[in-house]
Amino acid sequence: MALKALIVAALIGGGLAISVSLSRPAERAVAPLAVTLQVTPVVAIAPLVLIWFGLDHADRAVTALAAAIAFFPIFSGVLTGLKSADPDLERLFDLHAATPLQRLWRLRLPSALPFALEGLRVAAGQAVVGAVVAEFVSGSGAAQGLAWRLLEAGNRLRTADLLAALVCLAVLGLALNGVTRLIEQRILRDRV
Repeated sequence: MALKALIVAALIGGGLAISVSLSRPAERAVAPLAVTLQVTPVVAIAPLVLIWFGLDHADRAVTALAAAIAFFPIFSGVLTGLKSADPDLERLFDLHAATPLQRLWRLRLPSALPFALEGLRVAAGQAVVGAVVAEFVSGSGAAQGLAWRLLEAGNRLRTADLLAALVCLAVLGLALNGVTRLIEQRILRDRV
């Protein structure tokens, strides 16, 4: 579920950042909402999201909650990167009367790439944390992932099972981090 959440967060966070970067009023309207989503504890909104998705679809609720946690690093990274283009190049694009789409595609997206990849790497760890917390809170047992195994092992005082689930979660987090780091290195190496 963490991987699905990361993909959803990347699509929504990256797409929204690109959209709002084209308009200052849109950025001023959306940025506070994104920060609000970031600072709101997932434990507080989890019951509401679980009700909206229904107990029959607890796995969707867990994915949505994990994506909500992973959303902000991606949104913030892409938006910061889009605004970090070299001012001299911005003036050059002005001089050549570049359209907003040309400026986005040829200047701002390449400038944003390192920031976006760093945001994705941070979000990968957040997605794992979000999936575990969301699964704890959902408590339905319908979404029986590693977090459910942690709860079950803790309730039954099975220390070995608890440690095994923790090791699996750590390996999952490290694997996601490693994959995103490899993607980052390959993409940035090919740019040079």
